[in-house]
Amino acid sequence: MTLARIRPVAFALALAFATPACAQQPAAASADAGNNMAQAAEPAPVSYGYRVVQTYPHDPRAFTQGLFYLNGNLYESTGQVGQSTIRKVRFEDGRVLQSVPIPPHQFGEGIVNFGNEIVSITWQGGNGYRWDLPTLRRTGEWHYDGEGWGLTQNGTDIIMSDGTSAIRFLDPVTLQERRRITVTIQGAELTQLNELEWVNGEIFANIWQQPRIARIDPATGRVTGIIDLSALAAENGDDSDRVLNGIAYDAQGDRLFVTGKYWPRLYEIDLVRQAR
Repeated sequence: MTLARIRPVAFALALAFATPACAQQPAAASADAGNNMAQAAEPAPVSYGYRVVQTYPHDPRAFTQGLFYLNGNLYESTGQVGQSTIRKVRFEDGRVLQSVPIPPHQFGEGIVNFGNEIVSITWQGGNGYRWDLPTLRRTGEWHYDGEGWGLTQNGTDIIMSDGTSAIRFLDPVTLQERRRITVTIQGAELTQLNELEWVNGEIFANIWQQPRIARIDPATGRVTGIIDLSALAAENGDDSDRVLNGIAYDAQGDRLFVTGKYWPRLYEIDLVRQAR
């Protein structure tokens, strides 16, 4: 979002992510002491809270996996074997306008639009699919190594997470990997990166089983900020499945939306930078 919508506040907030539970410890010391010193010197991420701008209905039966905003509607993928779908949703009232099943033996994960199609991934087995954007008709299949978690795009690459600290950048035509980055927070690898969204030149990533979103520099992989949405998560129940997952950004309207698995609400939020 634009800097105008990131609102400073007068009080300090301790950075709860200084030692994240889902981060691996830095690699064992190597002969390159200078590199280790550079890792240790990586600055702490900026801490953000939020302000709710608007609340909208969301299907409480949707095990939300992927989410993006396009031309006034949300596109959402849902998970669970035998229940996975790709759907077009009118976000103002949560009405599902179109829905198609993902092949029944698959566990649906992230989706992203590129050109006139949607690209999707599934959790295990390395199976991805292509879909016609206007009709949601399945038009093709593709394959990748490892697991599939989240997808987004930056206009030139499709960007993919796989549950590790790696984020892959794929050719949108061939879906072959062009490059990858390793995501770090103060020098330690940050894993469990899930649903992704491209927001004003940064990657926003849900962290699985955490009520927080990481803001990631796509050039270096460094986590530059942590958005704490603990209060929103608490509003939507304490079941282990009902976790924060789903980020969508309306670039033209500069609106950021978030939701979670089985959440009955979708939230439009502004970010609030917390003073140190």
